[in-house]
Amino acid sequence: MEQNNNCPVESTIELIGGKYKALILWHLSEHTLRFSELRKAIAGATAKMLTQQLRELEAQKLVHREVFPIIPPKVEYSLTDLGRSLLPILVAMRDWGATYLRAKNLEPNCFMMNQDPLAQTN
Repeated sequence: MEQNNNCPVESTIELIGGKYKALILWHLSEHTLRFSELRKAIAGATAKMLTQQLRELEAQKLVHREVFPIIPPKVEYSLTDLGRSLLPILVAMRDWGATYLRAKNLEPNCFMMNQDPLAQTN
């Protein structure tokens, strides 16, 4: 099968397809967070993996990393406008997943169910 480098779905998956990328974007949809806050929010992520995923999101221009010149260093992460533009996709994924779980007689139970990042962007 020939790979199409201009496939929209493939491009989107490349951006948010990392193990923790969608969760990072979701958590940053609420407000700017420091690395330690993200680490607490995404308990399954090791520091190394979280750092890698954040670097990729920054390189993709989805996340902004701001370093404050103080001792000890302070680093904050926030969504760029491009990163915010992915929020409707993440909400659709959450909603589809919730419907899927309910069809399997499972009740969706995660932090995402009580948040609406689209309401905060208006």
